Amino acid sequence: QVQLEESGGGLVEAGGSLRLSCAASGRTFSSDTMGWFRQAPGKERRFVAAINWSSGSTSYADSVKGRFTVSRDNAKNTVYLQMNSLKPEDTAVYYCNGLPIKPGYWGQGTQVTVSS
Repeated sequence: QVQLEESGGGLVEAGGSLRLSCAASGRTFSSDTMGWFRQAPGKERRFVAAINWSSGSTSYADSVKGRFTVSRDNAKNTVYLQMNSLKPEDTAVYYCNGLPIKPGYWGQGTQVTVSS
């Protein structure tokens, strides 16, 4: 019912930046919080960052603190992930979802590749 569309990924050099978008359509989320997750080949999907739709309160995984910034535009029903100072270890497919995770809501993800 809810559609999530991740976009903005690409290939960048180490130290570069990317801005990811997560656009939601359809029915509203049952959770007030949106999270970003990433999954590298052969690894588990892991939490990256989250933001509360109403308050704007944010949280981050330790690995991205100080480099990534999550934001939202409630009018556009879109969440963003600004990624700066990218490292090769940030290479992964990035996904968004509500928190708590709603299994049926995962989008296709967007690939981020950071070269060294």
